Amino acid sequence: MLTITRYTALLTLLFCLFLVQAQAQKQHDFVVAQDGSGDFKSVQEAIDAVPDFRKNTTTIYIKKGVYKEKLVLPTSKTMVKLVGENVQHTVLTYDDYASKKNRFGEEMGTTGSTSFFIFGDDFSAENITFENSAGPVGQAVAVRIDGDRVMFTNCRFLGNQDTLYPHGEKSRQYYKNCYIEGTTDFIFGWSTAVFENCEIYSKKGGSYVTAASTLEGAPYGFVFLNCRLTGDAPKDSYYLGRPWRPHAKTVFINSYLGPHIKPEGWHNWNKPEAEQTTFYAEYKSKGPGAKAGKRVKWAHQLSNNQLDDYTLEKIFDGWIPGERPETASK
Repeated sequence: MLTITRYTALLTLLFCLFLVQAQAQKQHDFVVAQDGSGDFKSVQEAIDAVPDFRKNTTTIYIKKGVYKEKLVLPTSKTMVKLVGENVQHTVLTYDDYASKKNRFGEEMGTTGSTSFFIFGDDFSAENITFENSAGPVGQAVAVRIDGDRVMFTNCRFLGNQDTLYPHGEKSRQYYKNCYIEGTTDFIFGWSTAVFENCEIYSKKGGSYVTAASTLEGAPYGFVFLNCRLTGDAPKDSYYLGRPWRPHAKTVFINSYLGPHIKPEGWHNWNKPEAEQTTFYAEYKSKGPGAKAGKRVKWAHQLSNNQLDDYTLEKIFDGWIPGERPETASK
């Protein structure tokens, strides 16, 4: 039997929970909750509800849960922001993989395996786990990004081979305080992407961290700033990168490299001609995998003067991550 004091405490707790829910509704345009307490039960429903080519940010708050959905953010859905309740427990996942057959008996391919396609510009996400849960079955993409001015903060990207696909040739992407894991080529693609204060986790069974396919003439590809390369892979088992396309650019600046990184650092993907066109470089790497004197001869160590070219403003050609696009873009 409830005493008056306990009854009052229970009412107070329920009222506080109501206020938290009301505050979430007020701060965010849409709320997604699997238990029906929000505006939608699925993430795709919330995305579909965003007006096309909106000029103001639409914020979608996603409550804790594992949302197994194959998601698409269309080109028309601009300035969408996803905010998770908890990065560990707000999980967007699917389990397609490249060799899986579609309804016509055809292999899906690497792109078709993607769990979340992001085509809209000015997308951002916070406190969310993005996953491809297919397991070690070959290429299986968690997220493919084509939109421009895309930002991830405190997010996790889980998978094995080909986890993260910064695909858009003219796409600029910024990853801050994120965790990215995988096996082979688990960060790969054409985009200009900066990873700052991120953990890059190499799992057993893999061999290459990155596989950039930077366009000829593009000044930047993948840039890692103050990152930590960790993992459970054996010692000297991973290369920092290999060139998916001949003009690949990948740079590690002030980053910690674990013992799993091979002394030679980089691989030419059995394309000797790529040694003349790639740009693979480091600046003040540290840790057991930082062995500048043993790197391949065609890799570079940046000078202090070259480091001046690796500010966010220069890399992103004027876009400052977090600013509204009308003030940040040309």
